Amino acid sequence: MDAIHIPNLANHPEQGISLEFNQLFEDLPSLTPVQGKVTVSHRGNYLEASTQANTIVTLCCDRCLQNYNHRLACDATEMLWLQDSELQLDQLPLSEDFTMDDVVEQLPENGDFDVQKWVYEQLCLALPQRKLCDPDCPGIDLPEPNPEDLLDRRWAVLKTLQSQLSDAEE
Repeated sequence: MDAIHIPNLANHPEQGISLEFNQLFEDLPSLTPVQGKVTVSHRGNYLEASTQANTIVTLCCDRCLQNYNHRLACDATEMLWLQDSELQLDQLPLSEDFTMDDVVEQLPENGDFDVQKWVYEQLCLALPQRKLCDPDCPGIDLPEPNPEDLLDRRWAVLKTLQSQLSDAEE
């Protein structure tokens, strides 16, 4: 996916573009190509970007340390503020679902929007924080320790002395 030049997007008839993709991302080690759709719309003083994407990635379980396959799905929308434009609150879709805090990222008004990088970032944010191969994963299967192995060898002399004292008492 190529970067979108923001002024060209503003001059586009619908002031937006939709792209479908089916490709591997270099920095995302996935088993299958990332499939999905991304829509970028120029809204005057901000861009509205949304994507639906999915792929299969191999993760390492945090409990048992075994690798497992995970279907990674992403459905994200983000408002990207254009730095050089004036703040015009009446043009923003201010509703109960949108606040100025939602506008986190900023782009230069005459710059480029790297679509592939943005989709990659959204996929990374969709990765599970706690990676479990199964909700009931028991963890690493450790062998039962031998009680003799648990003894600190520095106490061996005292153990010998204790057995000698018990033998003397009998």
